[in-house]
Amino acid sequence: MTDDFYCEEVLSGKTQVEKVAETANVLAYYHTRPFWETHIVVIPKIHVGSLLTIDDNDLLIEILDLVKQVAARVVEEKGAACVLTNLGNYQDSKHLHFHVNSGERIKQD
Repeated sequence: MTDDFYCEEVLSGKTQVEKVAETANVLAYYHTRPFWETHIVVIPKIHVGSLLTIDDNDLLIEILDLVKQVAARVVEEKGAACVLTNLGNYQDSKHLHFHVNSGERIKQD
């Protein structure tokens, strides 16, 4: 596998995902190997390396808007949510993605 799980597996259709929300350019789905009780991933549908390399402000706004919608839904249902993205060596998959999670951690790295 390459270092971009999202392009290689999710967006190609090789790995099936349960969609939470979607726009023309952004996909939110339940993580395939969740680390928290509620664990949703939000990704752009085109390759963007990370938050540091995105140069399309309209796409960034669309991504953050969907992150906001998903997080609001999680807060409504669970009472709290955490939103995070990783950069540099912390970023396992070199494709911009945000985690929206809530609840107890169920899996360790």
